[in-house]
Amino acid sequence: MTPKVLIIGACGQIGSELTHTLRMQYGKDQVIASDISYNNTNVVNSGPFEIVDAQDYAAVKDCIEKHNINTVYLMAAILSATGEKYPMKAWDLNMDSLFHVLNLAKEGFIKRMFWPSSIAVFGATTPKDNTPQYTIMEPSTVYGITKQVGERWCEYYHNKYNVDVRSIRYPGIISWKTLPGGGTTDYAVEIYHEALKNSTYQCFLSEDTALPMMFMDDAIKATVDIMAAPAEAIKIRSSYNLAAISFTPKDVANAIKKHIPNFTITYKTDYRQDIASTWPKSIDDTHARNDWNWKHNFDLEAMTKEMLDNLSKS
Repeated sequence: MTPKVLIIGACGQIGSELTHTLRMQYGKDQVIASDISYNNTNVVNSGPFEIVDAQDYAAVKDCIEKHNINTVYLMAAILSATGEKYPMKAWDLNMDSLFHVLNLAKEGFIKRMFWPSSIAVFGATTPKDNTPQYTIMEPSTVYGITKQVGERWCEYYHNKYNVDVRSIRYPGIISWKTLPGGGTTDYAVEIYHEALKNSTYQCFLSEDTALPMMFMDDAIKATVDIMAAPAEAIKIRSSYNLAAISFTPKDVANAIKKHIPNFTITYKTDYRQDIASTWPKSIDDTHARNDWNWKHNFDLEAMTKEMLDNLSKS
């Protein structure tokens, strides 16, 4: 199947970079980007773009039929920190959009779909070190609840209606190309901006808060890899654990100091600390590595160099 792709939520942190990668891979006319506004001019001007509200079933369906779409990446979501401020808005967007695409796949309008889950599905009762694929999941945030429920629906639609849905549980994502989007792990992006701008950063998590993280290039690679894998290789239809590196704010600060010796960091925790404290410190992603040959490329040192080099040019 030659992919004709629709990316819903293409102007977000992951969606924008995914759009670029898929257009490079398949050609810009094969990848339709969509979002609710024209705010991200890089995405809007780089190829076909449509205004599509992910909560509007008819609008999503019309776009799919108009462009003969067979593959959908549903990247629209309200993330963890923002979701705590607007719980019903987060629930409605995250769940409505998923049901719309699942139902369009069930009805035969598309052949394959990607939906991202998150480490937010885990909670305080989950084993924190090397968190296994199958474990206790008692999320304590609205975002985590929507992702846990979404995983169950993805698996249900696959088992009941043979929907080819694929998903990965993203850890914290770090990128120099886009600004943070309201997530609890955003400190790991903000810290690089502030290091270059002011040589200091006040972190909203404690210095020893270890969380699973991933450089954006690896997150995009994982997304592309799982969608390119043959259907028989995808043995988990809820969502795959995914891992690359785990670190604390103190670890990032020390990595930055190797490049900016006068950099300083202070700590003033807020409500995001309570969220982070319920999440894993590290993830076991053996299933992803075995089933579809997932492997990451960036460790903390390589990521730090890439972040500082590119942000200093922008």
